[in-house]
Amino acid sequence: MFCTVGRPLSLTSWLAVPFLFSIAVLGLTGLGGLLVGAPGQLALSSPVFGAGVAVGVATSGAVGWTARWQRAWLRWPYLAAVLAVGVLLDGVRVPVAAVVGLGVPVTALLVAQYFLERRRTAALAEAGLASPTPPC
Repeated sequence: MFCTVGRPLSLTSWLAVPFLFSIAVLGLTGLGGLLVGAPGQLALSSPVFGAGVAVGVATSGAVGWTARWQRAWLRWPYLAAVLAVGVLLDGVRVPVAAVVGLGVPVTALLVAQYFLERRRTAALAEAGLASPTPPC
């Protein structure tokens, strides 16, 4: 599917990816709402969950699956279930303060993890254990 650089993504990390992405987007949306003086409630949006599922699909090629059956029987049903949860929660109103309080730290966590993985990949490349550019 996609080219993987560096270490494979653990299964538990991948299971969190769609939710972490969706929470980060909702948190940043809520922060923007606070800055412009929007009301104190934010409606959950199924397109945000859909984008989280898309990120899950994009990263599923980088997962170190522990069993062969997981690739077909866990990947697609799990992502379909996350999408179904997003459709069911569409329009549910939640307090902006709660969304921002959860979403901004998750965004910081994702950005920090990105830079940490970048450093690890560079260190592996310097040690000759990985190429600095993808082989594909």
